[in-house]
Formats: sequence, C-alpha cells, structure tokens
Amino acid sequence: YLADLAAPAGKAPALSVSTIERRLSGLGWNYAQRGFALDRKNRHIATVLAGIKRKHARPPVQKEAILRDDILAMVATLPYDLRGLRDRAILLLGYAGGLRRSEIVSLDLHKDDTPDSGCWIEIMDAGALLTLNAKTGWREVEIGRGSSDQTCPVHALEQWLQFAKIDFGPLFVRTSRDGKKALAARLSDKHVARLIKQTVLDAGIRADLPEKDRLALFSGHSLRAGLASSAEVDERYVQKQLGHASAEMTRRYQRRRDRFRVNLTKAAGL
Repeated sequence: YLADLAAPAGKAPALSVSTIERRLSGLGWNYAQRGFALDRKNRHIATVLAGIKRKHARPPVQKEAILRDDILAMVATLPYDLRGLRDRAILLLGYAGGLRRSEIVSLDLHKDDTPDSGCWIEIMDAGALLTLNAKTGWREVEIGRGSSDQTCPVHALEQWLQFAKIDFGPLFVRTSRDGKKALAARLSDKHVARLIKQTVLDAGIRADLPEKDRLALFSGHSLRAGLASSAEVDERYVQKQLGHASAEMTRRYQRRRDRFRVNLTKAAGL
C-alpha cells in the first residue's frame, strides 16, 4: 500500500513523503480506535518507508520570508479607512508577534470575552501581551511598542479598536460592505492569507517574477519567517516568541539570516 502511494501503477498521482506519513498516521489512529495496534517501527513498514524517503523525498518547500522593508511596503499600500486600519493592525501584529494566521483571528480583546475564547490580548503601557493556546501549549507573547506610530503594531491595533468601537469580544472582525462599520462576525484565517498575497502584489515585492509565482511564494507563514529572519537577537528569544519546542525548528524559519555569517573555511586557515 505504501509503495503504491509513492509509485502508483494506475493513473493516480504519486503522493509526497509527508502525505504518505500522514496516511500512515491516520491508519495508526484508526487501528487504535478499533482496539488494534499498528507498529510503525515494524521492520517491514520501516524498511518500505525508508526506501520511499531515499527515492522520493524532496527538501521541504518553504514560503518566502517577509522582511522589514517588505512589511513596511505592504502596510503602505493600505488605505486609512476602517478596513485599512484593521488590515494594517493584522499585518503588523502578525509580523511583530510571529503569529500563525489562526492565532491572529482567534484573539479576543480580553480573557473569556466569548464562549470559544482560547487566546486573548491585553494592551499595556509598554506594549501588548498575548496569551495563546498553541500546538506546544499555553504561551505568552510580548509585543513591544515600535519606534514610531507609523510602524508600531500596538498603535495600529489601538487605532483599529478606537475607530471600530471594539471594547470586548473578537479582536478582528468583518466590516460592512461600505467599510464604515465593524460587524460582530470574527474574521476567517483565510482573510489573513488573502491579505498577505494582495499586499505583496500591490507593494511590488519580487516584481521580477510572474504574478502566479509571486502569489505561490508567500503565505501566512511568511510573517513568522520574516520575524525570525529579521530580528537580530539571540536565537532563544526568537524561539520563545514563535513557540517552537526546539532551536532546530526556529533555524528552519530563519531564511538566509545566518548563511555565510561565519566562514569556517577561512577560520580553518584556507
């Protein structure tokens, strides 16, 4: 079964290694629900899976990081109407916090504002404190105030809350068709993905590529990768902000930041 997924005999497309591993995990879960055990370490399964990885595995496709100049250019394309204020706060908050798009839209203004509240934000003099329930458990994310109002995520958020007249409930909500009134419905995380792609196009980022390729390069994860790549601080602080369990995972997000910074060839005397 596993071999056929990697190299099907029929017209079905071959699946990637990660998809095959998910299928195997699904089988394991199904076995457990029925009172059986599927041992993935069994030599027959492990041997086939290892062979598939050797022959078909490809490096993971990583989304392009949105760097400092990119995010400023993206924000500059937004108008100063109600939607623009909201979307500016989303981009700056997501970037400064290294947030997943699901984390951005799940935020409430205060704890327990809504029955499905799982994440919330508190605004303080020094910045904003986010309490998130993520994959690795509960964690706090500190977002300090920026060097100017134009680039400060906390100021952008305060502007949105003031003009949208939001003092409880979901942090980011939909607006009316004319863009003049904030509605009660929480935004979908798909809005964040669309927002990133649209502002990337409007800002002319990677204009050397066709539009289709530019759209494929960027996603919600580009904000997280951008923070990891742009923040010139100790790696452990970036790891804490992103909520990664290991430093190795954080390094995957640091697109090109540390490439060739240390030249071991010259250090070795060559």
